[in-house]
Amino acid sequence: MTHPSPLLDAAAGPRPLQGADVAAARERTRRRRLWWVAAALAPVLAWLWWRLLTGNPVTGVHLPWVDPLYLLSGGFFVVLMLVLAATTLGAGRSPHVVVRPEQIDVGLDDVVGIDVVKAEVVRTLNLFLAHRTFAREMGGRHRRGVLFEGAPGTGKTHTAKALAKEAGVPFLMATATSFQSGLQGASQRKVRSYFRALRRAARQYGGAIGFIDEFDAIALRRPGTAMTAVPAGSALQPTASSSVLGCGGLTGLPATPASSAGLLRSGYTSGGDAQMTVNELLVQLQSFEQPTGGQRLLGALVDAANLLLPAHRRLRGPATVPANVLLLASTNTAERLDPALLRPGRFDQRLSFELPGRSGRRQLVDHFLGRKAHEAQLDDPERRDALAAITHGYSPAAIEGLLDEALVQAVQDGRTAMRWVDVERARLVTEVGLGQPVEYTEHEARLIATHEAGHAVTAWLVAPTRRLEVLTIIKRRQSLGLLAHGDAEEVHTRSRSELKGLVQIAFGGQVAEELFFDDVSTGPSGDLVYATNVAAQMVGQAGMVDTLVSYAAIEGGAFSDAGIVGRVLGDPQGRAMVEDLLQQQRAAVHGLLGTHRHLVAALRDALLERRELVGSQITDVLQAAAPAGPDAVLDLTGPEPRVR
Repeated sequence: MTHPSPLLDAAAGPRPLQGADVAAARERTRRRRLWWVAAALAPVLAWLWWRLLTGNPVTGVHLPWVDPLYLLSGGFFVVLMLVLAATTLGAGRSPHVVVRPEQIDVGLDDVVGIDVVKAEVVRTLNLFLAHRTFAREMGGRHRRGVLFEGAPGTGKTHTAKALAKEAGVPFLMATATSFQSGLQGASQRKVRSYFRALRRAARQYGGAIGFIDEFDAIALRRPGTAMTAVPAGSALQPTASSSVLGCGGLTGLPATPASSAGLLRSGYTSGGDAQMTVNELLVQLQSFEQPTGGQRLLGALVDAANLLLPAHRRLRGPATVPANVLLLASTNTAERLDPALLRPGRFDQRLSFELPGRSGRRQLVDHFLGRKAHEAQLDDPERRDALAAITHGYSPAAIEGLLDEALVQAVQDGRTAMRWVDVERARLVTEVGLGQPVEYTEHEARLIATHEAGHAVTAWLVAPTRRLEVLTIIKRRQSLGLLAHGDAEEVHTRSRSELKGLVQIAFGGQVAEELFFDDVSTGPSGDLVYATNVAAQMVGQAGMVDTLVSYAAIEGGAFSDAGIVGRVLGDPQGRAMVEDLLQQQRAAVHGLLGTHRHLVAALRDALLERRELVGSQITDVLQAAAPAGPDAVLDLTGPEPRVR
């Protein structure tokens, strides 16, 4: 068994290589270029010295006299031809921008919160830098193409720039839309020009990295390809912390092969610039072994000479050295790309940029707060842990945007550093929207406050693991009032009792209206939609009620194109089970709030006085009112609520 060289040992490490094969190739190219310059200048210098030594030095060049009118008329036609040529050539010019390493202000140390992806990116970079050693000692070929896929804001472009910074080679950046053109064939010419520029830069500097952003704009699946249909996304997929979550282990993995009805097929039709662009991409992704212009000329001369030579005297043609190119591409919709692009040899690897977990968000909080002005309270580890917890479902860009908005809130208060209260206000603005003053009637204000208090009291009683974040009767976007609540701990699954609790929280507003006003308003309409969705998923997808039949397994029926909620509600038996589940939970909430009317009243009064309660302000009111009983009166004038 042979052992790899120290260079390959370092390539497997967590840090980018310095130098390696790319630096050696760049130095060889520099020396070769100097020799060519010296060889070109040597005859000229020798001729000048010979003229000087023979007493006939070169004193200047005497140009003949030309009538200026001829110069003007001739110059006009020359400029006209140049403009026409530039227009024609410019239509097929590569749209890339060359970014040098010294022009990039982010490095791999700035890529935080995505440790698994970062480690794979470093490994790809190191094999790119040590490509000759990897091929010579192990017979391997480094990854030519890497596809970054993931939701917006998860760090795809940021990581690509950091990789180019550490590689120390030219970074040819382009957006996929810049390849598109209204002229037939211009898009294909731009693609050819881009890859030609990549190969040229790679041979000049020992390597080059290309990056195409929003790759799906020019790489969508062509007609004539077939792909097994994948069921629509589950309604139980985790999104925000307040949404319904589920394992989804069987999603898209049928126990039997897909039938022919599950295949998407369409006849191939030629034509269309988009299809031709994809074809050109397929060709160019295999073009890194193409010879240079000089090699082709030398090869033609060798072939011509070999026509005159016997077989045992024939000359050997020039060897072709593949260009050391690494192509990166990013997309939000990798499943829509042409499958021929994603095979090994073109895009060798797909890296998924997921939303960061809690530890990743904590790293991002530390990273961003290290660059933004903040007061000492935000240096408290518990505060930072809390910030990482409440940003569940945030992308790295969203976390940075939240902290930037917190700085805006601080500036509005005349401060130069953010506080925790600024972060809470910023989160309210970014997630819910700006507060808009609305002149409620006295009855409306009392009704809305009672409704929202019913939600909050129900959540506090039936779901102690949830965090009450914001309770407000200030209009924000389409909501006259709202309760924002989330998980105290980051979770990825839901139990039956937790889902029932979410349904009960949704009914808290309507039940409170009935208890205090003996009537119901239009306010609970959105709550009923949410409760129906959760109940339908419990019945038709999670097997949590009286049936184990999964409505997600329906194929080829009348409801196969509907979502899981539509399938359940479209079935009479399923609809009856959903109705029964909702009625049971509503009755439970009615009894619960009937016993704790004093908590709803206390929170309602606090809302009417303060208009908005955030975080601990909600629980302080409830904790003060709970032991006091239904006849207690709370004093809200102090920093904390107390019983009068």
